[in-house]
Amino acid sequence: MHLWSKLFLPTLREAPADAEVASHKFLIRAGYVRQLSAGIYSYLFLAQRSMVKITGIVRQEMDKIGQEFYLPALNPREVWEASGRWTVMGENMFRLKDRKGADLCLGMTHEEVMTEIARKELRSYKQLPQIWYQIQTKFRDEPRPKSGLLRVRQFTMKDAYSFDIDAAGLDASYEKHRETYKAIFSRCGLKFVIVKADSGAMGGSGSEEFMVHTDAGEDLIASCEKCGYAANIEKATSKLEAVQDLAPEGDGRPLLVHTPGMKTIDDVAKFLGVSPRNKMKTMAMMAEVKAASASSSHKDGKPVLRPIVVMLRGDHSLSEAKLAAAVGSALPGAEIRPMVEDEIRAVFHSPAGFLGPVGLTRAEGDGQKVATLAKDGKSYSEGVILLVDSALQGRSNLIGGANQEDYHLKNVTPGRDFTPTGYADLRPVEAGETCPECGEGKLTVAKAVEIGHIFKLGYKYSESMGARVLDSNGKEVTPIMGSYGIGIERILTSAIEQNHDEDGFWLPPAIAPFTVVVVVTNVKDAALMEAAKKVAADLEAAGHDVLLDDRDERAGVKFKDADLVGIPYRVNVGRGVAEGKVEVFTRATKEKKEVGMNEVAGSIGSR
Repeated sequence: MHLWSKLFLPTLREAPADAEVASHKFLIRAGYVRQLSAGIYSYLFLAQRSMVKITGIVRQEMDKIGQEFYLPALNPREVWEASGRWTVMGENMFRLKDRKGADLCLGMTHEEVMTEIARKELRSYKQLPQIWYQIQTKFRDEPRPKSGLLRVRQFTMKDAYSFDIDAAGLDASYEKHRETYKAIFSRCGLKFVIVKADSGAMGGSGSEEFMVHTDAGEDLIASCEKCGYAANIEKATSKLEAVQDLAPEGDGRPLLVHTPGMKTIDDVAKFLGVSPRNKMKTMAMMAEVKAASASSSHKDGKPVLRPIVVMLRGDHSLSEAKLAAAVGSALPGAEIRPMVEDEIRAVFHSPAGFLGPVGLTRAEGDGQKVATLAKDGKSYSEGVILLVDSALQGRSNLIGGANQEDYHLKNVTPGRDFTPTGYADLRPVEAGETCPECGEGKLTVAKAVEIGHIFKLGYKYSESMGARVLDSNGKEVTPIMGSYGIGIERILTSAIEQNHDEDGFWLPPAIAPFTVVVVVTNVKDAALMEAAKKVAADLEAAGHDVLLDDRDERAGVKFKDADLVGIPYRVNVGRGVAEGKVEVFTRATKEKKEVGMNEVAGSIGSR
């Protein structure tokens, strides 16, 4: 057993002023962590005990399906360039040079390194499938570290990678990880949901996130209680109510109407006496395609700016994540931002506020010429990528900007009056919209924290990095990959977010630093001390991790500290000892019960 008086447990009565979320406040107050600098934390004794227990659970479950590796955190530039992500990761990657001037980075994930091993070592289908994993420190240069351990620059991740001969094999590996993750998070005592997710910079054909609902979360999850549908807001869709189109005016062709000074959706709708749902919103964006993307870059190696025009229903907003996903395959690594005034005039020949799709020159293919369209000398591709939100597909007689100051167009029909580059789901869903799967339930939108993410990567890394094996016919083929991550600290922080009150928090027994704290109400009473030591020894013999609070402090101080530091059970050894009784306190429910000293071990919940 451990004695509180001998440990370094620096509890605080007040949280630091910059601590906003519960887990941050209590990790500091309970003496679990101390901040070294922005997004960089030292894990003290209690935190480290919990982290070891969490990694132990992760390792036990992962060992059932895979093999543990340990890869270098220091990576050479070449492996990241081979996958194309040296540029894509941008400023999120910590970069450095060695004494010879060679470029290196600190690993933020290890698809490249694992694929490099596979490329050199795997030769035949007989060696597949393979599942390799590690539990290791990762580094990301977060622009705004915050919320304690939820958004940091150094963290611990369990990352796993699968290599299979075909898509059916990937499906099997993916399902193994899905079930393993469910077992891990259940054993850690978390209440979680599995949601459809956006693959982002990871790429691949599909992914799911394991999420914990909490107001501390930065992700939004749309879900349907009726059928169980759940998806990250970046991926979620909904079934929209039908909108009555306007009747055509005149000959039904685009009709120019004077809208003096009317620049906003609401102003124009009110002026023309229509609903914003019958208007089109034009979003003028610019994609900066870096020289690494040869097909879309200027021959001199300088970045090319590709105009992207997004059309939305007037009452809808744009999801930047969905837009990035929609253009990602055509413009890999592109940075997308709103157009500035000069760019708007160069592309639309109109001031902002009156923009529309009719008359724009649409980009055809990837080999378009490059033209200088503005006085600033920037290079622009000739033509526009015109993306239309799927909510406008099939609509007619809409109202949009005329690309002429103080004018709009009526009777605009997508596909007739302008030709989209493509239709895509480009808007975030909103609470109250209809579920896309059951078509009956209404979606709710709530905050959540991601604790795990599983990806079907496909051939993104194995193809770009040249991994090849021989199939059963002796033909050289590319293995298909999956990638699977768990944030170890996020399991700890999510448990605190789910289990706290004004006095502190309680962790699930499986990941708590101690299962039980035995509190001696008066350490100067020899009989109480002896009784406490016996109770602690009995609990330890029963397999519990025990902390004996032997400090010479008032009982109230000890109780407050015990409530604060995340230990799920407390045994109070006091006056009842004279009758052979002690008090067992369950932190989650605050239930108290007297039990015989010889019955304490059996009265404590499962470890």
